[in-house]
Amino acid sequence: MTERGWIVLLIGGASGAGKSSVAYPLGRRFGVPVLEIDDIVCALEAMTTPDQQPELFYWQTHPTAFDAPPEQIMAQGIALAAALEPALAAIIGNHLETDMPVVIEGDFLRPAFTVHSGYAGQPAESRVRALFVVEPDADQIAANYASREPDAGEQRKRAEVSAAWSRWLADEAVRHGVPVIAARPWHDVLERAAAALDGPGLSGH
Repeated sequence: MTERGWIVLLIGGASGAGKSSVAYPLGRRFGVPVLEIDDIVCALEAMTTPDQQPELFYWQTHPTAFDAPPEQIMAQGIALAAALEPALAAIIGNHLETDMPVVIEGDFLRPAFTVHSGYAGQPAESRVRALFVVEPDADQIAANYASREPDAGEQRKRAEVSAAWSRWLADEAVRHGVPVIAARPWHDVLERAAAALDGPGLSGH
């Protein structure tokens, strides 16, 4: 990737898969800020209530839901991702209108959302690009958690949910024609990300 061909770059992937290890180096390469979807979630939680945004507050209002099977937890994550999309669309539309580049990365990003033809009234064309980073191996994700959060103990259930989310994202990305790469091998993940993004624009494809 010799030059930036986008205004907004969306980097999606499951928790612990390695998307931040792609998003932040790409942001530095192009001198572009990185916005985490988790920050958007925090802002929305501060300004809304469970009655207004039930999906956003689901885990707070249903604490025993963490005991559900991974597939059920993942389904709730998909519902949250859908609930966040109006806010993401507004942010993307603002960056397109002001021509201010940004990398947006996070767990709650659906491949279907990244192929919208426009955001908040702003035509996307090829100015919005997306890439998904996946890691379907729960053992590897658990090891990633242990490395970055050594005091949190074993997080096997969380890793299983993330592995299921990765597999779903990979299938959805292929179905929608969105670039998707494996997180490993790590030594060349940035080169593979760059190669994937050198393809044609996503929007309007």
